[in-house]
Amino acid sequence: MKREDIWSGTVVKKSRGLLDGSNLYRRVTVRTDDDRTAKVRVNRTLWNELAVGDRVVKDADQEPHRA
Repeated sequence: MKREDIWSGTVVKKSRGLLDGSNLYRRVTVRTDDDRTAKVRVNRTLWNELAVGDRVVKDADQEPHRA
């Protein structure tokens, strides 16, 4: 998904990993309201707050946040 996209959906999975060997990336898989699935990179604070089943909203040119 692009930074300028607007969407909302439900967290279906949380993951993290050292994809480049030095930086820890935190991602959530979101099923959007229009039934698409996307992996979205989020910051540590949001990743710690979210659980599977939580609602997430993404406004244009802003970071995803808990609804």
